[in-house]
Amino acid sequence: MLDSLLDALRTTAFTAFGAPTSWVEVIGFVTGALCVYLVARQNAWNWPIGIANNVAFFALFITAGLYADAWLQVIYVALALYGWWAWLRGGERGTHLPVSRVTRPQWWGLLAAGVAGTVVLTLVLEHGTDSAVPLPDAITTVLSLLATWGQARKKVESWWLWITADVIYVPLYAYKDLWLTAILYVGFLALCVFGLRSWSARLRAEVAA
Repeated sequence: MLDSLLDALRTTAFTAFGAPTSWVEVIGFVTGALCVYLVARQNAWNWPIGIANNVAFFALFITAGLYADAWLQVIYVALALYGWWAWLRGGERGTHLPVSRVTRPQWWGLLAAGVAGTVVLTLVLEHGTDSAVPLPDAITTVLSLLATWGQARKKVESWWLWITADVIYVPLYAYKDLWLTAILYVGFLALCVFGLRSWSARLRAEVAA
């Protein structure tokens, strides 16, 4: 039954730029756009909708040969469960989590994790899979993980990490003929700018208060 459902989701919904666009890519488009909008609005419903997006993108990326991005979705689900709890109960004394900035020690930790993760994942993809794009796949995967951690902790700088990842994702998905997803990530860029401005304004308001 599961195989039949996956086969149905992978059927062509329409053709864009000469490449077929599957129903699972359409679902990923809709849930992804809604998720990022809700993050920018600091609405905790972004997390369950994000999980639905992760499931859709896992099925999509596995078939496209973007293995790191596919298995990244599994990690996203775990981070989403943590983020959902953190937003609602991760503040002081179990209150809602406020917006904050990344500290200097946290930046150094993110940098070290980013470099090490990119090197290791690139080697794994080069020697353990048939990936045609190991380096960009690794870079975007690591950036996305770091950005998701920042998002779960409501760090303003997480938006800069997302913006950097999206700038790489757009041509990567176009190269793999995932045109609807590439267009989605152009929209993500705009939503990330909106989210950065919104969270920065909220932080200024909280500091002023």
